[in-house]
Amino acid sequence: MSNEATTAAGSTTPATPDAPASAGNIASYIDHTLLKPEASEAEILKVCAEAAEYKFKSVCVNPLWVKTVKTALKGSGVLTCSVVGFPLGATPSDVKAFEARGAVLDGAEEVDMVINIAAARANDKGALVDDIAAVAEAVHDGGAILKVIIETALLKDAQKVLACEAAVEAGADFVKTSTGFNGGGATAEDIALMRRAVGPGLGVKASGGVRSLADAQAMIAAGATRIGASSGIAIVKGEQGSSAY
Repeated sequence: MSNEATTAAGSTTPATPDAPASAGNIASYIDHTLLKPEASEAEILKVCAEAAEYKFKSVCVNPLWVKTVKTALKGSGVLTCSVVGFPLGATPSDVKAFEARGAVLDGAEEVDMVINIAAARANDKGALVDDIAAVAEAVHDGGAILKVIIETALLKDAQKVLACEAAVEAGADFVKTSTGFNGGGATAEDIALMRRAVGPGLGVKASGGVRSLADAQAMIAAGATRIGASSGIAIVKGEQGSSAY
């Protein structure tokens, strides 16, 4: 799917922003995220209220909470995002596709999947394409957007490129750095590498360790079109967040 198409679907900001990201417009890049397994309904609803107040791009939660988030965000203009095969990616592709279809049916407009990391480390591009394509079909059938988490902390640079190329070939809409659960996180160097690998046609999402406005600006300058963070409010306020994600 082209960047033009994903922009029309409301999924991403342009791959090459016309102006530098500032505190005034940074919220539109942020997926406000709460993926802790122990998160309560009250915490999920708090995140939704924050996202509506600050006009974040989406709220990203585990599949359990998609219906709750969709209802809470109604009329806010904020998208509902969920995760698939999270956080390990070590799930059969047909199971990931089933999970994705369920999330979209529950109201997710965006889905962030974790790749078969073992296949990436084995340099098995065919397995990666098959894994991503199965989920892409499920997601796109429901009119949603697919982001592909390659878990950069576990890959060498050549493997990161391979995973990005597989995402392009499989029809994904974004590539994304990290889950935030497997060590490491987004770096400007990885974002630049991923942007070169996918070209201008896909979104690139920086997630994991983006805790300040300066962090977010560095990622966007390197080529990111989306930021995944649980420190979104701190970022918008120009403060320093403390969350690991």
